Amino acid sequence: MSETGDSRRNSIELVGAKAGTAMPAEMRQALNLRGLVPASIEDFSKQEMRAFQQLMAKPTNLEKYEFLASLRSINVNLFFRLVLNHFKEVAPIIYTPTVGEACLNYSHIYPFIYPCKTSVGMFITLNDVENIDTVIENYRNSMAEHIDPEITVITDGSRILGLGDLGINGMGIPIGKLQLYVAIAGLNPGRTLPIVLDFGTNSKKYLNDPLYLGTRQPRPDDETFYRAADKVLAALYRAFPDLLVQFEDFSTDHAFGLLKNWRNKALCFNDDIQGTGCVILGGFISAVEQAGIPPRDQRILFVGAGSAAVGVAKQLIEYFVIEHRIPEEQAKAMFWFVDSRGMITANRGDKLAQHKVYFARHDNGDTQCTSIDEALEYVKPTALIGLSTIYKAFNERILTRMNELNTDARPIIFPLSNPDKKAE
Repeated sequence: MSETGDSRRNSIELVGAKAGTAMPAEMRQALNLRGLVPASIEDFSKQEMRAFQQLMAKPTNLEKYEFLASLRSINVNLFFRLVLNHFKEVAPIIYTPTVGEACLNYSHIYPFIYPCKTSVGMFITLNDVENIDTVIENYRNSMAEHIDPEITVITDGSRILGLGDLGINGMGIPIGKLQLYVAIAGLNPGRTLPIVLDFGTNSKKYLNDPLYLGTRQPRPDDETFYRAADKVLAALYRAFPDLLVQFEDFSTDHAFGLLKNWRNKALCFNDDIQGTGCVILGGFISAVEQAGIPPRDQRILFVGAGSAAVGVAKQLIEYFVIEHRIPEEQAKAMFWFVDSRGMITANRGDKLAQHKVYFARHDNGDTQCTSIDEALEYVKPTALIGLSTIYKAFNERILTRMNELNTDARPIIFPLSNPDKKAE
């Protein structure tokens, strides 16, 4: 067959793969499929009806996830018809809370939801870094429509949701997040690129799991990590100059470090630090309007002091400074943090992680609070924000006390950790 003939057949096969049982008769004839597939030619709505029935018949959310992932590999158009037309039912499956369970089991289910020749993104090891341009070219050549990505969600799996270090199993997060962007923002799914930096894992559970698909080695030191990550990012921007990079679920120190290194020289953002902050800021503005406590009088206690918590707090400070003209130091004084060791203070006696130093209290004297209860009594907060991944940390006793401390107003309570089994 001539080169032109090959190209035409490839185009027909590509369209046919997206049509499935709706493939018209002339296309079946061109692909020599007469007598090899059921004769009925359906419309897309009937395909969608069948797929949705199959989805809802699955007994568990994980099985629903596996069905949808397999469907996306077989018929991407039908998959996104389901996502768009049944978003309420599908969104909690392709992302939180079900994606957390899927990530925990990712190495065990991966071979059964993605055909071996189907690329779902890039899995980049430390050994791949020196040949990263080849890896990117491999990805380009694997894409049926040969179009460049316009956004990537990239993780190293080191801090997935509230589940910890999942290594390569964290790939479910970039995949799920980008699927939501296609549904909500109308992005072309062919222009989205999930990436996991498979630099190792410190989880003994996965290092000892014979079915774990990732690199079986501990995570590298900071110098090695940043050198490798920078080479990957530089190569991505060389190949795709207009690419938007979203950093997702990196360990706290690396999340801040990558953002600091790249935010002023490339199109990028960190979802945990900036994205979560934007969303919570919107909710907080609305909550303040209903709480009956003026913004200047808010006393905000954070439970949890990771990258998401600090990112949210800094967004709130900018809001107070810009919208209410509260000086930064005065705005910062409206915030208290509790981490695993208690209230964060400058004289607590331990070495604080760099991202916590900004919010360390200097006005506590000799007072050190070692629990949420003690911090409540000391701070007397008007708002309680949870990003601790401690299940039911905001129990009935805590909530009752918050109400008692705010008898003339409505306290603001934001339990934000996920998935469900990690929510306050």
